[in-house]
Amino acid sequence: MQSGNSFFSQIPPVTKNLIIINLIVWLAMFILPKHLGTDLADFGGLHYISASDFNPAQFLTYMFMHDTRSFAHIFFNMFSLWMFGMTLERTLGSARFLFYYISCGVGAAIIQELAWMLTWEDTMVKVLANSNNIDFPEAKAYINQLLMTADGKEIVGQWLNMFVTIGASGAVYGILLAFGMLFPNAPLYLFFIPVPVKAKWMVLGMGAIEVLIGLSEAAGKSDGIAHFAHLGGMIFGFFIILYWKKKGSFNGYY
Repeated sequence: MQSGNSFFSQIPPVTKNLIIINLIVWLAMFILPKHLGTDLADFGGLHYISASDFNPAQFLTYMFMHDTRSFAHIFFNMFSLWMFGMTLERTLGSARFLFYYISCGVGAAIIQELAWMLTWEDTMVKVLANSNNIDFPEAKAYINQLLMTADGKEIVGQWLNMFVTIGASGAVYGILLAFGMLFPNAPLYLFFIPVPVKAKWMVLGMGAIEVLIGLSEAAGKSDGIAHFAHLGGMIFGFFIILYWKKKGSFNGYY
């Protein structure tokens, strides 16, 4: 600010434009449904691959959409993108940073799809059993019967639309992972913790938490957050950074 530059001009271009795009889409999700009569997440949110509303473009579009019922969802994602993305973009370069961000977001979507593949039937059985007041074996037998016919598969495909994920969290978790790998000893000050925590311990702690919550979610204790997508962003980010480090892209400094 002292040099005469504005706050926004000091944000690297990719980080700045990603934040702007996410905010524009978030505002559009407020306004357009009133005119279109439908939720934009039905088109752009990530659906399970067997759902009737699924299309391949959702692997990309979902990461630019956020929950309009709470400002916290987009705020914390964009705050993390701004806070850590600026440093990473200046370190990696804008083109490589954009490739990394998108790759982590797509990787998060792939892992989320795999998680749904392993859990959707049990979840659907529980929903069907509870909503119709029948026992689990009867509900499972009914779904298996539906899957044997084309019309039944279409019905199940419509039911599978209940599985939808939106948000930049997967890509953001990839950014946090990269920061922890490239700047492992950087001190970070976290809420409610009076002493600084090294970046590497923060990343390891966040990964462990996501694994534990993800496993409990797979056991049927869902909190509505795509924890496996978070892990997917970190997993893909880990291998990308590891490849770049082995390739010598960082000149051996980190």
